[in-house]
Amino acid sequence: MRRVFEVLNSGSSIVLIGEEGIGKSSLLWMICQEVETRLNVKRQPVFLDLNLLHNESQFYSELCYEIGIPDSKDYQLTRNLRSCKILLAIDNVGKLTGEGFTRNIRDYLRGLAEGSNAPLKLILAATKPLNNLFKDSQEQGNTSPLAGICQEEHIHPWNEATMRAFITNRLARTSVSFTEEEIIQLIQESGGHPRKLMQLCYRTYSRYVEGLQ
Repeated sequence: MRRVFEVLNSGSSIVLIGEEGIGKSSLLWMICQEVETRLNVKRQPVFLDLNLLHNESQFYSELCYEIGIPDSKDYQLTRNLRSCKILLAIDNVGKLTGEGFTRNIRDYLRGLAEGSNAPLKLILAATKPLNNLFKDSQEQGNTSPLAGICQEEHIHPWNEATMRAFITNRLARTSVSFTEEEIIQLIQESGGHPRKLMQLCYRTYSRYVEGLQ
C-alpha cells in the first residue's frame, strides 16, 4: 500500500499484477478505503468490478452512477467530469478484452487519466502486464493505451514469515494450535498463495474442531 500511494501521489496511475487469488481485489478495496487519508490530492474513490459488467454501455452507466453524475459517455461524460477528481479502481481489467468491449474504451480512459490535473487517476488489477493482456494493441503494433500511463506493481506470493504470521493471527482467538509439522506442510502446499493457504488452514482447523465435538 505504501508503494501504491507513492505512485499515485507522484501523479501516475498504477496496475497491480498478479495471479488469480493472490489478493489484488482485497488490496484494491483497501486502497479505496485509505484514499481520504493517504492521497495528497483529494479524489473520490470509485470501485468497479468488471466481472459484473458485460459491455461498454454497462461500464459507463455504472461509472456515472458511482460518481454521482448524469448517465453519459464520450464527449458528454468528458464534460460532466470536468469538475471531478476521481480515483477509479477497476478490478479484473482483463475483461475489457471480452465481447461488448473495444479498444476505444481503453483509449478513452487513457485520455481522461493523462496529465497531472486529469479528472481520473487509475488503479487497475490484472493477471498479466497490460501489453500482454490486450492483444489487439500488439496486433496493430501499438502499446496498450493503459500500459502507457500505468506503472506496474507486481503482487508476489507470501513469504514464510508472512504465512506464519497469518496462521498465528487467525488462531489467536481460538483454542486450536497447529503443530510445527502442520505449519510446515501448509507453507509447502500453499506455495505462499494466500487463497490456497486460507483454504488449507480452514481444512486443518476443521479437523481439530471436529475432533473436539
